[in-house]
Amino acid sequence: MKKSVLVALFALMAASGMAQGERWQQRVKYQMDIDFDASTHQYKGQQKLTYTNNSPDTLHKVFYHLYLNAFQPGSQMDVRSRTIADPDSRVKDRISKLSPQEIGYEKIKSLKHNGKPVRYLVQGTILEVTLDEPIMPKSQHVFDLQFEAQVPVQIRRTGRDNKEGIAYSMSQWYPKISEYDYEGWHANPYIAREFHGVWGDFDVKINMDAAYTIAATGYLQNPDKIGHGYSKKEVKHKAGERLTWHFVAPNVHDFVWAADPHYTHDVVKVDNDLDLHFFYQSDSLAHVWKKMEPLAVKAFKIMNERFGRYPYKQYSVIQGGDGGMEYPMATLITGRLTLPALTSVTVHESIHSWFQGLLASNESKYPWMDEGFTSYAQNLVMAELFPSKSDPQARSTQSYINLVKSGEEEPLTTHADHYHTNKAYSIASYSKGAVFLNQLSYIMGEAAFEIAMKRYFKEWAFRHPNPTDLKRIMEKVSGLELDWFWEDFVGTTHFIDYGVKEVLGQGDKSTIVLERIGELPMPLDVVVSYADGSQENFYIPLEMMRGEKSEQRYSKTTLLSDWPWTYPEYTFTIDRPTNEILRIEIDPSKRMADIEPDNNTYPSIPKSTPRLPGTKVQ
Repeated sequence: MKKSVLVALFALMAASGMAQGERWQQRVKYQMDIDFDASTHQYKGQQKLTYTNNSPDTLHKVFYHLYLNAFQPGSQMDVRSRTIADPDSRVKDRISKLSPQEIGYEKIKSLKHNGKPVRYLVQGTILEVTLDEPIMPKSQHVFDLQFEAQVPVQIRRTGRDNKEGIAYSMSQWYPKISEYDYEGWHANPYIAREFHGVWGDFDVKINMDAAYTIAATGYLQNPDKIGHGYSKKEVKHKAGERLTWHFVAPNVHDFVWAADPHYTHDVVKVDNDLDLHFFYQSDSLAHVWKKMEPLAVKAFKIMNERFGRYPYKQYSVIQGGDGGMEYPMATLITGRLTLPALTSVTVHESIHSWFQGLLASNESKYPWMDEGFTSYAQNLVMAELFPSKSDPQARSTQSYINLVKSGEEEPLTTHADHYHTNKAYSIASYSKGAVFLNQLSYIMGEAAFEIAMKRYFKEWAFRHPNPTDLKRIMEKVSGLELDWFWEDFVGTTHFIDYGVKEVLGQGDKSTIVLERIGELPMPLDVVVSYADGSQENFYIPLEMMRGEKSEQRYSKTTLLSDWPWTYPEYTFTIDRPTNEILRIEIDPSKRMADIEPDNNTYPSIPKSTPRLPGTKVQ
């Protein structure tokens, strides 16, 4: 794909996003020149921000994020980490112990709005700017900002000299304007968790010691001058020489970079329109990265096919030394792992390119729409890369069930920073978010669900969808009403628990009594296996679905009458005597996240007895 075609594609996407009703998008253009001093771990920056107000509102203030200010003793991140019941083991009280030379900071030296100095106030990680000249609807304004910053010792995601020896992991490193959308400003202090940003274009120049290799969001504009694996031309640099790395990134909502003097740089093609770049330290684990690279290529091909085409021409997997964290066109990951673990973290973070990089729901408000959906897709991709007979979503489902039974679950409507425990946040966002999609697949049917996911990506890329936007796509494709599922599964901690209460013989007929034990209602597949080897699925829709799924999972399906959700029991009759019934099971596919599966079968299975394998469905 030619660059001109790619730019036109982005322009079309942006224009279509702004043209559809009230869901306008603000627009930014960053031009930054960074002078980095590796001897002091400090840098100076000049930033020109062109801000386009596509909203119908007049703005009298703007807000920036100054994320590095979180890495100081007494910051909100520090206090939260020291007072939450189960602190992140990577953070704990480490921020409180940082010396002045180890902390992070961003200091504003000057700020001008359309060429005139403007008033501003720094409050922790937020810069509040009061405008003398309001930003009118459909207008464009320019902010010129000079700042100085210090890179903290790596505590979480960003920083220097981490445990794997990576020199600099530079995420959340520049003054970043907050998102303003139909809900208003999103100027949340940086406590620990997720991010939300404005799509735009980045033009970034980083001047640094030539000994370092830099990996970043975007496309390097001067590879022939840089070398370091970016160019086939060998470039030699003198000791003490400085280089200016020039990166351009179109239509992204953040910019990350990393630097290390010992990076190996590999480039592998997915196809003619996409290259994967890998940056890692060339040590004894380099052979693991080499084995991971073709698996990453396969992962991108699977995602392109199942969810939608990755639109950029490049993606970088960068050893950053601290877990894994996604950014547009790049990720920072831990590098010293076994092949399955290294592949898994690479797959997870790269899949964020779809759900966070392109769809980009507000991660702070809806982390499950990013982390959970990414986990769901990761489970599918990993099952193809490392084939197994087990259900790809089984671990996510069991993790969610364990959280329910612990009594520590909180609703998915909880803001990411406001969960009472890290455990509740993590399992809700990652596992329950994945289970959410698996339940939709069960409710709608797999074929309709897969069509809907592709349509969701196609219609909402570059538009910050919210939960209702996703619901409407699912409803349009399936023909079902799904507000009941959103309201209960997202807005409450209600759980699914159904059981086969009893089976009554009535001559040559059998009456089956089902019971709803949990508060969350669901449609049911009830599969009956007969003594003659045949099977029959009795499908019971919910009345409030106003329809039925279409799915050819079972050889014979009988549609029964709807189950109104207020009725605790449901009874239906089979034209077979009880002695011809071998087994009755609710949802043998195990897709439904029923927290007590042992009461889903007849004859019942004592909890002390290992569960029998499900009868194979022909």
